[in-house]
Amino acid sequence: MESAGARCSSGGSCDPDVVCEKRLFKAKLPEPLVQLACSHHHCAFPVNGNELCIWNTATAQSLFLSGHHYSISALSFGSNINPPLVCSASHERVIVWNLDECTQKVQEGFTPRGIVIRTLLGMVLHVRFSPDDQQVAVCAGNRIYMLSAKNEAILAKLDGHLAPVTAAEFCTWEKSMLISVSEDRTFKVWDYSTGQLIYQSGIITAAFPLLSLLIDEENKQLVTGCAEGQLWIFSLISDHNYRCVTHINLKKEQEKFCNKVWKSGKEIGEGQNDSKVCKTDNLRPEGSVETSLPVLLIEHCDFSVCFHNEEKMYSALNTSYFWIGTSTGLLIINLANFELEAFLSYKDYSDLSIRFARSCALTKKTVNGKVLCLITSMFEDMIAVLEVNLATLVRTQNNVFLPYGNENSLSVIARCSLLTNSPLLKGLKKNRKEPSSKTFGVKSTVKDKPLVFHNKIKSSGYTAAPRKTMFSPNTNLNKKEVSKWKTGCKCKNKEYPLDGDPPIKHEKQISVTCKPTPIFCIQYSGDGEMLACGLADKTVLIFNSNLTDTYNVFSGHDGAVNSVGWSHNKKWLVSASEDRTLRVWSVCNKEPALIMGKENFDKTVRFAQFYFLDTFILLCCGAEFHLLNFHLDTTKDDLKRYKQKSVFKLVQKFPMASTVEITSLSAVNDFYSYIVLTAGSNRALEVFDLNAGCSTAVIPEVHTRSVHQIYQNKGSSFSTQQPEAYNLFMTTAAGDGIKLWDLRTLRCERRFEGHSSRCYPCGIAVSPCGRFIASGSDDKYAYIYEMRSSTFLHKLGRHTESVINVTFSPSSPQWLHLEREDGQDDLLGFCKTSVCLKLFCFKLKAKQGFCIISCNNESSV
Repeated sequence: MESAGARCSSGGSCDPDVVCEKRLFKAKLPEPLVQLACSHHHCAFPVNGNELCIWNTATAQSLFLSGHHYSISALSFGSNINPPLVCSASHERVIVWNLDECTQKVQEGFTPRGIVIRTLLGMVLHVRFSPDDQQVAVCAGNRIYMLSAKNEAILAKLDGHLAPVTAAEFCTWEKSMLISVSEDRTFKVWDYSTGQLIYQSGIITAAFPLLSLLIDEENKQLVTGCAEGQLWIFSLISDHNYRCVTHINLKKEQEKFCNKVWKSGKEIGEGQNDSKVCKTDNLRPEGSVETSLPVLLIEHCDFSVCFHNEEKMYSALNTSYFWIGTSTGLLIINLANFELEAFLSYKDYSDLSIRFARSCALTKKTVNGKVLCLITSMFEDMIAVLEVNLATLVRTQNNVFLPYGNENSLSVIARCSLLTNSPLLKGLKKNRKEPSSKTFGVKSTVKDKPLVFHNKIKSSGYTAAPRKTMFSPNTNLNKKEVSKWKTGCKCKNKEYPLDGDPPIKHEKQISVTCKPTPIFCIQYSGDGEMLACGLADKTVLIFNSNLTDTYNVFSGHDGAVNSVGWSHNKKWLVSASEDRTLRVWSVCNKEPALIMGKENFDKTVRFAQFYFLDTFILLCCGAEFHLLNFHLDTTKDDLKRYKQKSVFKLVQKFPMASTVEITSLSAVNDFYSYIVLTAGSNRALEVFDLNAGCSTAVIPEVHTRSVHQIYQNKGSSFSTQQPEAYNLFMTTAAGDGIKLWDLRTLRCERRFEGHSSRCYPCGIAVSPCGRFIASGSDDKYAYIYEMRSSTFLHKLGRHTESVINVTFSPSSPQWLHLEREDGQDDLLGFCKTSVCLKLFCFKLKAKQGFCIISCNNESSV
């Protein structure tokens, strides 16, 4: 019945350290699909049809239990370790066994007996203990029977499915909640204490039954899989109405993962990869048949063993992983980014006795970094116990992606000095060596010349009498000016709170223009005191932060303004327009300080910003971005006022590979950083190191569509984050949600789903504390996500059109503090629409910050 000794895969086609066959049992198996069971210390499976075998993983001893007259079809271990319980079910009876008592009976020479808790229920496909092991859910036919684990009593009958129930799970954080899936392709939520149906889903799949189910307690989600390799994830948060978070096609994910590993291996010279899974060809060999991937099992994966202590980025992101057991192998899915992390194919290991599995079971926890897997053969009467080295499996396939100490990984914060041939150093040298008027418009040394009528000379004062009164403050201020001064000074030396709830309450709105005019871009100044808006009517508006006054209006562009950007010193504003020009404005003047005309650009400038602490200007035009050095001079000659004294010079152009147009660009200006991120129409993202003056990395197929915005976690001068947090950035594309990336690994660490962006390119923003992400949506809501969760926290309504842009105030919420009549503290936030800026008041438990939201084509105020 049992093969002699454990067999390890030593001469297989893949790494023998990944998986080995610890034990092989040969016994007659029942015909239907069998639910196997694995726990920390035991494996349970049927032998000879109606006999139960309990194999001890520590002692390698087998315990055989008899009590069924028909073939055993379902097995499950109890939720608690002490006492160890196992439930077995067949056509004629359901039995609960206490393994400690059964072992003692065998040692004493007696035949062990279990507790028969029910008889004649019919064909049982699934059994599951409740969290306290006091009840057992038995899926028999179209019904679910809630049975007592101690006696033969039916506590409840859950009747509602139209086909056999294939799996059921208890919801641990909700009292008396049970979720079931069925061959009728739906899932149902029950209150098993009353037998009431709480929720019934629609038909999920087109033709294939749902086979497996998992409830993720950490993220409050349920995961279900069907017989055709499809996964669905639904939210179980109370106010989400069981919405579908995402859908995963395992075949496509497996193909994408293999291609990615193979291409990455070739780039670093590892084309000779030992794993056949990395050599899969998109074209199947002639005469081959494509096999389906029935999802036989979904189980939690203890993925923490794959990382060293220094790799803290993964644990910081609070990521969950789970196993997917199929007929051909095992897969590991990342529940944060919904991508495949590793894949083990049975046929790739020649020393494994089973190539196609009929059923499988896995242990939740690892022992010495290894997981036990129990599988039965689809074509032969064999049962194998496999030992999978989880860390080795991930390392052999993910060695290109996972860091080993991060010495050579990229960093947003500059970690070295400028190179001698760096383009950034060239620009700085120009500033030092050539401060003449020819290059930068600076006046030369004044020489002795005759006085003329247009020259004004002011005495230096060295012949005047000594000043006795050095300073006399102006005390003649009216009440309004004093109040305004006190309000504006509240932001000084205040820290942005790093904990608290996000803004959720709308207060009021103000009009921006007298007619419907889309607002294409918005941005706060670094101190949070001013807000810039780029409009479709060719103007740029500057508001004070509480939106009570228009600080300035800039006009001069001949096309819609599609980009605005503040300088680090808050004195300058750069704007780009559809008229193929770029202008730099002084906040105090209405005339532009610098104009870059159409003759400098072949295509429209899509994005422009200050860079390297206002040393350069970055702009993207067509398939390349430009690095410009500049000098600003707002003085005017009385006779030649038309002549621009401000000058600029092109330092270098950086083309993006294999793309027609750059669709988004991002860089940090608040501190020294060499990194520039670009996204192109080819759906790729490219990382440039301007210190080296070249491209350093390319991420292909970032989204299913072109990325329309890259947003880096820049923080603000009012908040302090961990240095590693600045390496996080987000991308978004129409119809493909939001992805969170880590620059050190160049991998998607989390996806955020829930908002709708199918019609408009909706913008995103990150709060200064780095904890929340705000997103627009074309369903007339703004969504707020928490960085550690893939599903949204709040939906902000009261919009009449699509929300296309959002932004957070960088300053402390105490920058502007209002006292309401009821004595409660409120903070001001803002919502930008195409026609108006909506003034929001968000009531916070702990003051969190301002938020500006932009809507599209909103016609009412």
